[in-house]
Amino acid sequence: MAVRVSVAVTGSSGVRAALRFLETARKLELEIVGVIVSRGAYKVAFYEEGLSEEDLKAKISSYAPVFGDEDFSSPLASSSSQPDSMVIIPASMKTIGLIANGIPSTLTSRAALAILRLGRRLVVAPREAPLGVAELRNMLRLARMGAIIVPMTLAFYNKPKTLDDAVDFAVGKIFDALGIDARLYRRWGSSLEDTFD
Repeated sequence: MAVRVSVAVTGSSGVRAALRFLETARKLELEIVGVIVSRGAYKVAFYEEGLSEEDLKAKISSYAPVFGDEDFSSPLASSSSQPDSMVIIPASMKTIGLIANGIPSTLTSRAALAILRLGRRLVVAPREAPLGVAELRNMLRLARMGAIIVPMTLAFYNKPKTLDDAVDFAVGKIFDALGIDARLYRRWGSSLEDTFD
């Protein structure tokens, strides 16, 4: 049986990583039950990638149904419809704050809180720097609630040559947190032949 996962894309830098996650999830035959996209994510996608709202929606809808962050009629709003795991990539500090403080005011925070209540896997991928006390406190709260925090950071032991290599490292770490070897980056002590491409 395929691993079932929901995805949320929020208004932080790194929409490209979300698209790469979805592309790889399909290659690995994960079942993506739905993708939540915030208003901020559409703005970031246009600013960073030149993608209009329609363009981004079209790309994401090729992988799974797309829901707005205010769409509480979505199946993902209910704990009775949660998949095995949820990934928030990228995760804005606003979204992290809402979840850490138990505020289900967006579809993303509501679904994430349901995942945690059910004891299922929530992977949160923030992309922010620097981090202040409030941000660190909220991430610590999330970790104590059972979430796995996977910051989208750089590494150099994998010998990155392009921006896509850096994205693949970040996305590969998210799959690691899901317990799935996506083979997107060169692991410590391994050869380049150990990756997909």
